[in-house]
Parts: sequence; C-alpha cells; structure tokens
Amino acid sequence: MAKYQDRLDSIKKNYGTLTKASGEVGKDFLAMHAAALEDGAISHKNKELMCLCVAISIRCEGCILDHLNNAIEAGAAREEIVEAVNTAILMSGGPAYVYGGTALEAMDELLK
Repeated sequence: MAKYQDRLDSIKKNYGTLTKASGEVGKDFLAMHAAALEDGAISHKNKELMCLCVAISIRCEGCILDHLNNAIEAGAAREEIVEAVNTAILMSGGPAYVYGGTALEAMDELLK
C-alpha cells in the first residue's frame, strides 16, 4: 500500500494548481524556495533535513512528505533522517514525537 506516495503525488499536483492560480506570487515563492535550498555553505541535502525538522515541529504532514522526499532524492541516508527526526523531537517534544513517527513510516515507504 502506497499511502504516502499517493499523498505526495497529491501534494505535488496541488502545488501546480496553486502556482497556476496564484500567478506571480506562486512563481516568486517557488523561485525563493529553489534559491534558498541551493548548495551553499550548507548543502542542499542538509537544508532539506533542516526543513524536515521544521515541518515535523510545526506538524505539517504535507511539508514532512515533501521535504522528506527531497532529502531522500538529495542522498540523505536513513540514519541522517532518523537524526533529523530526533532533533525535531528535542526542539518540539511530544507532538514532534508523533509527527516524527509519521516521517519514519513515510521514509520506509518512500525508500522502497
């Protein structure tokens, strides 16, 4: 069962719909998003892991799936993702523990 992949596909579809509907605002947001996550002093992979921490902390499942997938595509290993989840738990406590579990469950599906 690919429930997280289906959710991720839906999120990506929604991004396209919103970007088209929002015009310049959507284009500008995506440009900022791409520029902020480029390799620099901090690698793209590590920036995606940072985004995953924030996504878990603010309890945004769509953000978790998107940045988890991006981190995996950028070469993040399972151990790095688990440490990112642990860092989010440190900073956000119980709610991050719940959403961190969601991130690990999704990781297991997306890494197959």
